[in-house]
Amino acid sequence: MGADKGKKQKVGELEEENNVAEKIDGELVLSIEKLQEIQDELEKINEEASEKVLEVEQKYNEIRKPVYDKRNDIIKSIPDFWLTAFLSHPALSELFTDEDQKIFKYLSSLEVEDFKDMKSGYSITFHFSPNPYFEDTKLTKTFTFLDEGTKITATAIKWKEGMGIPNGVAEQKNGNKRPHAEESFFTWFSETESKGDIDEIHDEVAEIIKDDLWPNPLTYFNNEADEEDFDVDDDEVSAEHYFCTLTFTVVHDSACKCADCFHFSIISC
Repeated sequence: MGADKGKKQKVGELEEENNVAEKIDGELVLSIEKLQEIQDELEKINEEASEKVLEVEQKYNEIRKPVYDKRNDIIKSIPDFWLTAFLSHPALSELFTDEDQKIFKYLSSLEVEDFKDMKSGYSITFHFSPNPYFEDTKLTKTFTFLDEGTKITATAIKWKEGMGIPNGVAEQKNGNKRPHAEESFFTWFSETESKGDIDEIHDEVAEIIKDDLWPNPLTYFNNEADEEDFDVDDDEVSAEHYFCTLTFTVVHDSACKCADCFHFSIISC
């Protein structure tokens, strides 16, 4: 009888423990469900906020456009403005060969434009005055954001006879030397990817132009940028090795430090 009584007591204790566990599990499930409801509510608010921010950006993008146009008109009157700005940029300057610098002396204006919805892509357009290198007066590189990646397209440069090679660098005219391919800014410009090969493409050169140089090129023209912002870690690849793989890091700080100072620092090539 004593043994039966002990067994019944243990069974009762187990049942009580199971009831407590079920109660705790039920409360835990209920708490998680409530937490999920709150997270869903936050997600909805975040989505609404993103839409509002996008509307504001679209509005001010339209307001900026005529100001950028006015800025471009003034820049056209300053010799070698864009060449100087590019060469003064710690990261972008690494892409320029001597021949690129000669070509960029004909660059009259630069335009960076987001697509109308502000989130599906952007384009970078280089406007050139008539030059001895190519027929084009406008070269555009476009980045379209798709579900499967980024689609990149670029103007096929119409190089003048004897001036262009596949990598987009002028050939040597010396008859004693064979023309040779050389990595250059125009290699980057001409490089595109088809939709099937664009998983996780990260075009940092384009992002630097769009997010750093374009908003305030005067900082670089005046050579006021802090080069420490563009230091490359030892385990990262420098810009000059972009054409193998480009992984240098950029810290964006486009604030003008001297907006009223407008002195010249022309670089002659």
